[in-house]
Amino acid sequence: MLLGWHAMYYYSNAYAMNQYLANCGYVVLSVNYRSGIGYGLNFREAPDYGPSGGSEYNDVQGAGVYLHARPEVDPERIGAWGGSYGGYLTAMALARASNLFKAGVDFHGVHDWAVELGIPAGAPDYRVALESSPMNFLSTWKSPVLLIQGDDDPDVLFNNTVMLADALRRRSVEVEELIFPDEVHDFLLYRSWRDAYQAAVRFLDRKLKR
Repeated sequence: MLLGWHAMYYYSNAYAMNQYLANCGYVVLSVNYRSGIGYGLNFREAPDYGPSGGSEYNDVQGAGVYLHARPEVDPERIGAWGGSYGGYLTAMALARASNLFKAGVDFHGVHDWAVELGIPAGAPDYRVALESSPMNFLSTWKSPVLLIQGDDDPDVLFNNTVMLADALRRRSVEVEELIFPDEVHDFLLYRSWRDAYQAAVRFLDRKLKR
């Protein structure tokens, strides 16, 4: 048994970011949401996950409810952050539970599964893909968000971020963007990670430590 975090550098970066946030005074809860890695195939391919229902959101919401009840946590200053799939779930948390999550930082997350997967309107799985997406819950999204992505991302369509930012601004939701020219999904340059994480902490400080 490996007692530690996932060895892939993307995950170890996230672990380091969580440690830094804790050092800055945040109470940090890292959620082992369903469809995550390291717990076997049944957990990895959980029922109704991702574009088939977004069931992982229930774990994120549950984590928020748990934090809300903790005596050491200010329930009015709970935020969320995540990258890639965690970015998708951050956006889902803000879109579906802005009353619980007051701000968030979304690193290159999927915002519309139908667009991301090229599912045409009218296809059998179009409706469930849309209903599994943050773009489907814009009417309840009230919390400010920082969107971070490289504009040469081969894994998540950059247009996902552009579409979301435009849609939120039309609804007067506070949106900030940090776009890295010529960067890919898991950034190639050290300075891109450094700048992204520093921007994330500054954003959370402004929105949650006021």
